[in-house]
Amino acid sequence: MIGKYFGAFALLLTACTAGGIPSSSSSGGGVTIDVSLSQFGPRSTPYGQGGAFSPLILTVSVGTQLHFTNIDNFCCHTATLIPNATSFPSGSPFTQKATQQSGSTLSGGFTSGALQPSASSQTITADQPGTYLYGCYFHYGAPMRAAIIVQ
Repeated sequence: MIGKYFGAFALLLTACTAGGIPSSSSSGGGVTIDVSLSQFGPRSTPYGQGGAFSPLILTVSVGTQLHFTNIDNFCCHTATLIPNATSFPSGSPFTQKATQQSGSTLSGGFTSGALQPSASSQTITADQPGTYLYGCYFHYGAPMRAAIIVQ
């Protein structure tokens, strides 16, 4: 029982980086990224302005499985990879294809498709080390953008 609480305490301690940007780790388990334009406001990141995803910057191990869940009470959001990006582009990099779910790995590209309220995306595997930037087709300028770092 104590181990259970210690693990939760340790997770809370590692939930924020020195720069105040939320971060999480997982070693092969599933990770949920909450999607909410109304709950997670804009914040500065090393990649430019981001927001609306929690955690805003997620750090995971290779093999981690993740999915996105729309916790807003309105439609629609996407989580869509911005291919080969090292910073968030100033204008939206997405086409309407982002509204149709596709992909199951970070390195292969993915989009959750249009997520209805309380809906979750497909499982996406962190298959290769790297930094993966992504955003929302509908609200990219909000700025609805975030990053996943795979180690």
